[in-house]
Amino acid sequence: MGNLTLILGGARSGKSTFALNLAEKIRGCVAFIATAQAGDPEMAARIAAHQRQRPADWRTLEIPHAIAATWLGQEIDADLIILDCLTLLVSNLAVMASPDVDHPNEGKFTELVCSEINKLIDLIQNSPGDWIVISNEVGLGLVPPYPLGRIYRDWLGWANQRLATVASEVYLLVAGIPVPIHNYRL
Repeated sequence: MGNLTLILGGARSGKSTFALNLAEKIRGCVAFIATAQAGDPEMAARIAAHQRQRPADWRTLEIPHAIAATWLGQEIDADLIILDCLTLLVSNLAVMASPDVDHPNEGKFTELVCSEINKLIDLIQNSPGDWIVISNEVGLGLVPPYPLGRIYRDWLGWANQRLATVASEVYLLVAGIPVPIHNYRL
């Protein structure tokens, strides 16, 4: 099994930049799994900016959900896999489960998130390459004023906890500064 590094932080805290800096230290093939979907021009611009930051020789896969099944179906050999980001992966699952945000289907969302995260952990644990997973820490902010937002926050928190239990390293990014909060390598 390769090592998992989990990178958490708020929006614009420097998570992706930190992940890219860690990846520069790896010699070999890097695969980048992007979970974002360009639903509007602003998001398309954000995606394009992230793409410009990555080295051209990295293999990029756009996988908004079903990461394990898609990854295994492509039989990719990589020394390092970066998943950016778990936040949008869980958001994509929320939209799939509850297209009507005023009437969330918590049961379906729970089923999708549990299945996705358990399969992802199994993939990571059986992968010969190392993994970096990026996710937002959303539990430090305000309680969302609508039901789907609260359900989303809770399940993203659960997903972060699940990945942290199998991670070799966990970092919290604060104002661009990586703070190691769990490191078995020290």
